[in-house]
Amino acid sequence: MDFLTVLNDIQTQIQPLLGQGKVADYIPALAAVDSKHFGMAVTLNTGEFYGVGNYQQPFSIQSISKVFSFTLALRAYREELYKRVGREPSGNPFNSLVQLEYEQGIPRNPFINAGAIVVCDSLISHFADHNSNTVEQILHFIRACSHDESINCDRNVFSSEMQYGYLNIALANLMKSFDNLENNVDEVIKTYFRQCSIVMNCQQLSRAMLYLADHGSDPITGRAFINESQAKRINSLMLTCGHYDASGDFAFHVGLPGKSGVGGGIVAVIPGKMAVAVYSPALNKSGNSLVGTKALELFTTMTGLSIF
Repeated sequence: MDFLTVLNDIQTQIQPLLGQGKVADYIPALAAVDSKHFGMAVTLNTGEFYGVGNYQQPFSIQSISKVFSFTLALRAYREELYKRVGREPSGNPFNSLVQLEYEQGIPRNPFINAGAIVVCDSLISHFADHNSNTVEQILHFIRACSHDESINCDRNVFSSEMQYGYLNIALANLMKSFDNLENNVDEVIKTYFRQCSIVMNCQQLSRAMLYLADHGSDPITGRAFINESQAKRINSLMLTCGHYDASGDFAFHVGLPGKSGVGGGIVAVIPGKMAVAVYSPALNKSGNSLVGTKALELFTTMTGLSIF
């Protein structure tokens, strides 16, 4: 299949949509990005790569980072992790306090903000036992998955989130009140915001997610990151929970396990074949990339590469 022709066709078709939606201006450091940027990248399990548009444009991956931190937590705690965070779609906005209080501080899944904060807390406890810094371990894992040592955090985005992330701080305090955080709230929140401030581009992201397209192992290097069962669990949660309260809509239109971030990125996995990443910072009402979602729908329609 001529993937470059497909990507070029998608880039042409989405042009009228560029500029629609709204960038995540509640995080001031993200407000200044060009809403008309668009990049898309495909990395096959064979190592073949294809990209169009701004596919090398760095951006804040935000909630896409939750896939990597959840992978590490699942590897460390296995089934024990689910005592603190669930596996069900939320059906509510990704930062809902109401649902969290109603369910006594147990987040619905690891991909909403509260769930990712619990995952961060679990990693802080785990890496403290190994005298390691949690953010550095997350970065180390992402660099290994992407085969790229240059990946790092954006200090401006981190500072912006620390200054304006009141609701996430409230979520952490609420969970602390229900004894679902083991560590100091300030330390957990700083770790979470640093994780969200990690910067990557579409090429790096599509490469980094290949382990979920090959049963937990990097198909290019052969390195095993997690086992086949864990990769299956992560992919299933990306399908059902990866796009907040629009996860069902994404599964309906795109038909792939995927994870979005309010920085405008989306990554999707086609098990056994490839990973696809797209970047377009203007978001729809659910906080997912408006153009990115459409681009992935076009990709699965044009190629027939859906899990359904």
